[in-house]
Amino acid sequence: MNSTFIKGKAMDHSGSGRKHAANRRSFLKNGALGVGAAVGVGLLTNGSLTSGGQIENDPAPITKGDIAILTFLSALEQVEADLWIQYAELGGPTTAVAGAQGLSAIDLQLNGKAISTGLSAGYVTALQVLDGDMPQYIADNTDDEISHHRFLNNYLQSKGASPVDLSKYAIVPPSRVSGVPQTGRLTNLRQLTVDTTWWTRLRSDNQNPDLGGSFENAVPDLAKGQHPAIPQTDAEAALNADGSIPNHLQAIASTAGFHFAFIEQGGSSLYPALAQKVTNLEVLRVLLSIGPSEAMHFQTWHDKAGNAPNITDGDLTFPNLNAGIDPNTGLTTFNGNPAADAFQTNLIMPEPTIFLDPKLGPVSILRPTSTAQGGAVASVVSFVKDGLFIKNTGIVDVLMRLAEDADEARRQL
Repeated sequence: MNSTFIKGKAMDHSGSGRKHAANRRSFLKNGALGVGAAVGVGLLTNGSLTSGGQIENDPAPITKGDIAILTFLSALEQVEADLWIQYAELGGPTTAVAGAQGLSAIDLQLNGKAISTGLSAGYVTALQVLDGDMPQYIADNTDDEISHHRFLNNYLQSKGASPVDLSKYAIVPPSRVSGVPQTGRLTNLRQLTVDTTWWTRLRSDNQNPDLGGSFENAVPDLAKGQHPAIPQTDAEAALNADGSIPNHLQAIASTAGFHFAFIEQGGSSLYPALAQKVTNLEVLRVLLSIGPSEAMHFQTWHDKAGNAPNITDGDLTFPNLNAGIDPNTGLTTFNGNPAADAFQTNLIMPEPTIFLDPKLGPVSILRPTSTAQGGAVASVVSFVKDGLFIKNTGIVDVLMRLAEDADEARRQL
């Protein structure tokens, strides 16, 4: 795979672009990273685009903004593929754990090389507390993200642009569980601070983040401190002598379950947000076709996360979300409604809420989708706050620059 960092100048920005750059520098200096993360590499240029990129009745060529959006999405999909591969290696399907693999063959691959899955039997067992199909779903989600990155790179190349390769930033040590390839990774899954406000965001009938709404976490403790979502050693992944699951191991698996939904909810919103900025109809089709698969992932993980058992492991408690109590306040009401409306685990369909203008009445929608409230830079910031790059600050500046280019794109009519 060729590197995205080819010789040339970065895209020119408008004044708002300079503002984004200042925001990025401020974030890198003063924000969650606490250190500068400037990287001495050039950014993707648009190259010389081919005459392709048009479909029937579409006079609009593929623009620099379209390429910037596709490039950023390919980079982010490579990041997601990296983290999902780690989950699959440890918790994917295996013949070693009863019920973890059906008749369908395990065929997960990266660049033609098979990925070993289900290497931690204890972790697989703990994940299956959330749902017996977790290993297969993890492998399928991993396969999807690998395909998204591969397709977007191929599409960029077909239009004369450069593909994305972040592999030079694969420096994070992997889990030391037996069998895991000891190769560097892009993402850290051992020190996560997981935002679970997506849980209440989709259940509110009178708040929308695009209209300034704010939301509570479903698992408040996950949003504080740093928590592992994968086991680090064989000992940490071991079951008790009687075959039961230690609370610490179950907490790791349950953290993963909520993290799955956090990651995929972000993609569910990002694709429609950026789709509003593209010019070429074929590029629009690409975004509108990939985006819904992210929403399908999210819906699955939303459902499974609700099965996390009510346990405590040190300073991390997974509350009983079916108790009719707001885990943040201990009250039986939430925003003037019964707390069950916001936290009950089987309420996984988006509740109708206000959209565009409250005068139009409530409607069931995915949210956020506003480019003002979200977008590419916001996605990178959320990943940083999540802890994915605690051990890999060098990648952040690169992603931020690509994100700024994507956010600067404007639909040209």
